[in-house]
Amino acid sequence: MLALLIFIVTLVLVIWQPRGLGIGWSALAGALVALLVGVVHWADVGVVWNIVWDATFTFVALIIISLILDEAGFFAWAALHVARWGNGRGHLLFPMIVMLGAVIAALFANDGAALLLTPIVIAILGRMDFSPAAALAFIIATGFIADTASLPLVISNLVNIVSANYFNIGFDRYALVMVPVNLVSIVVTLIVLWVTFGRKIPKRYPVAELDAPASALKDPLVFRAAFPLLAVLLVAYFVTAPFQVPIAFITGTAALVLVVIAGRWWRGGSGATVSVTSALRNAPWQIVLFSIGMYLVVYGLGNAGLTDYGAQALQWLAQQGNLVATVGTGFLSALAASVMNNLPSTLVGALAIDQAQVSAVTRELMIYANVIGNDLGPKFTPIGSLATLLWLHVLAGKGYRIGWGQYIKVGLLITPPVLLATLLALTLWLPVVSAH
Repeated sequence: MLALLIFIVTLVLVIWQPRGLGIGWSALAGALVALLVGVVHWADVGVVWNIVWDATFTFVALIIISLILDEAGFFAWAALHVARWGNGRGHLLFPMIVMLGAVIAALFANDGAALLLTPIVIAILGRMDFSPAAALAFIIATGFIADTASLPLVISNLVNIVSANYFNIGFDRYALVMVPVNLVSIVVTLIVLWVTFGRKIPKRYPVAELDAPASALKDPLVFRAAFPLLAVLLVAYFVTAPFQVPIAFITGTAALVLVVIAGRWWRGGSGATVSVTSALRNAPWQIVLFSIGMYLVVYGLGNAGLTDYGAQALQWLAQQGNLVATVGTGFLSALAASVMNNLPSTLVGALAIDQAQVSAVTRELMIYANVIGNDLGPKFTPIGSLATLLWLHVLAGKGYRIGWGQYIKVGLLITPPVLLATLLALTLWLPVVSAH
């Protein structure tokens, strides 16, 4: 009960962030209390750090890359191209915006897709005089696809990185399993979004009102470097996977290269148009403190017996067959993520799976189902992920206020069918991969 109380108070502090305390210091405060009362021990700090450091610094490096490319106009350029490719047809523009969000989520993580693309989409919609209902359809679609399409690569979500590192899954193996599963998630997301919002989307929109894509570019050198850099980065992930090189090293090197290019370091900064200092300052450094703090608090829950209950539940699901085990694990993870946030929920699920006595095949299905549940499950509630809370804050700053009740109503409508279809796809696909 003491461990649970500390967790609840810590989560409230993380969401509330009193007096600008920030998510990092709020989580660290909870971890310090847990250490002082003996819920966790100092030896656990090293264990938790070993679990989270690679994921945390990979995430920071990806966001630095995203912020620099955003300031250089990369994402605005891509969005304007997509808007022009829609050729004035709203019913074509909607799926194209969703697909753009899916690509950005895959390469720049779900947070990057939600937080960077949303303001750009809002600005474009404003130029085309979309009705508030139509604009809201595009905005919600952008926010939801950021999470539902964050499955394909290890780097696509912090949840993926933590899980892959915990269970020692290589970048190539993870992609082999999850890329096809992610395609199912995208297709079903698009169908559900279309059924929900299709009638609100205008048939035509004025292409002439759009700016030329080239006008969005503020740093041509960074823009020209972006495509080869991203291609080399993606290849490097696969090439280094057999050697178990930490993903943070690969991503951090790419971020450093982009910082050098944007800052024109070889010229002493002369000619730089992108503020590298601003990108580094706005990077989510507090996520480092949050990861160690919140995961320590959750580790305390595990020490207090939560993972024992989780392992028992998973063992019961395994006895019902692989289909029930996969779907059940995914929905349990999703519900946990929607209540306790997906980052701590990921660790709880991983600890429970590690402890459960199940077959190797069932275990692997549960590992990926836990990832799917924690990637998609946060869409049930606003507190499911920090990215959603930040996304709602960005929307409020742009004049679009989505209440928690409205969000939960949409989340409960959209998330269950996407989650179910994705878990079923995993159940069918993983045995095929494992057989070869």
